[in-house]
Amino acid sequence: MHYVYVLQRLDDEDKFYIGYTSDLRQRLKTHNSGGNKSTSGHQWKLVYYEAYMTRSGARIRETRLKHSGKARYQLMRRIRASLGDLGAG
Repeated sequence: MHYVYVLQRLDDEDKFYIGYTSDLRQRLKTHNSGGNKSTSGHQWKLVYYEAYMTRSGARIRETRLKHSGKARYQLMRRIRASLGDLGAG
């Protein structure tokens, strides 16, 4: 399986990171140990993921979320609602 995931920064709950991996647990450890330039210096928690059968499917979805404002907005709105932050959008 391959996953598209969303992390939320623990020290600033308005900050999120979108990525993809085939090993969610290990990837979260890498982010939290400073092994990713974009997320180093902060601690993160996994707040959302989607599973894909193929690597290419996950990469396409990750790219769409990172580069399409509408797709990202809709997903982040859903995530924030599930986290209890109904006023954010």
